[in-house]
Amino acid sequence: MAKPDLRPQRRAQGELETRVLTALLTADAPVTAAWVQEHLDADLAYTTVMTVLSRLLEKQAVTRVRQGRSFVWSPAADEAGLAALKMHKVLNREQDRRAVLASFLTALPEDDEQVLRDLLDQATDESAGG
Repeated sequence: MAKPDLRPQRRAQGELETRVLTALLTADAPVTAAWVQEHLDADLAYTTVMTVLSRLLEKQAVTRVRQGRSFVWSPAADEAGLAALKMHKVLNREQDRRAVLASFLTALPEDDEQVLRDLLDQATDESAGG
């Protein structure tokens, strides 16, 4: 009979970053890493939380400000802004940006496609001074 695997399950890539960002988005003001650690539903070491926050800072997904002897952390944008940041990063990793954008556009539901077209028209009008 095989022994059960008692090792902890690995989290999916980015799952912990997402959970940290979600915690920051729920905060009413900039918070400490200890606050983030407290508000995650996991037994995470403080150093793990700091590592995740540092990685998010490198990705420009969070900001930090020194407060006393430590830092307080905030999301760099709201949820829509963070989603846009992720989309930019994915797009920047691809060789054929046009093909990626074309594929994205053709996969959109009709309502979303129209919203995108309206936003592009609006951006064009604004850049033309109209």
